[in-house]
Amino acid sequence: MIILFDLDGTLIDSTEAILESFHNSFDVHNYPHPSDDEIKALIGHPLDVMYREFGIDEKFVWDFVDTYKQHYREIATLKTKLLEFASEAVVEASEFATLGIVTTKTGLYSQELMEHFGLMHYFKVLIGREHIQNPKPHPEPILRALESLDSIGKEVWMIGDTKLDLISAKEANVNSIGVLSGYDDEKTLKMYTNIIYDDAYSAVNFLKNRKK
Repeated sequence: MIILFDLDGTLIDSTEAILESFHNSFDVHNYPHPSDDEIKALIGHPLDVMYREFGIDEKFVWDFVDTYKQHYREIATLKTKLLEFASEAVVEASEFATLGIVTTKTGLYSQELMEHFGLMHYFKVLIGREHIQNPKPHPEPILRALESLDSIGKEVWMIGDTKLDLISAKEANVNSIGVLSGYDDEKTLKMYTNIIYDDAYSAVNFLKNRKK
């Protein structure tokens, strides 16, 4: 079995770091701030997509992204925490499956975070924004992860907290589980998967029981 995990809202909570980095970028570029709720509603999308949604002119989008990333990297490990039972979920999953991370975050920062939490060595592959052309909900990130793994004949599952994860899984023709520990609510997740759990640990236990 192969289990692919999203990061934000699935294994980690970096909401504080994300919000602070967005607000810092709007301060630096002297642009009106969206509300925290407006930012949270778009978490999971690539940064450039989020800034366009906030009305940033195309010619300035990547300036905002660069400013965001510079600040985020400074504070990420300080203002990011593992979700409850996330560590246990990863350790338990590693006992019966090959693990990967598929995230819209920058892969370099994602690797640094997971190393900080002492979990990176459990994962055989990490696909971040810089590794693909088309981020979730496109299937490319999942397909790219599977290219790096021996996936032939294996059951593949994607665990994520937003519809972007679930749509990507469907388009990649792999199974999906929605978790309620992140940014999309149960009503939204139910539109894209019929398997929903409170968190990654419960999702992993469901998959472990399937193996018996």
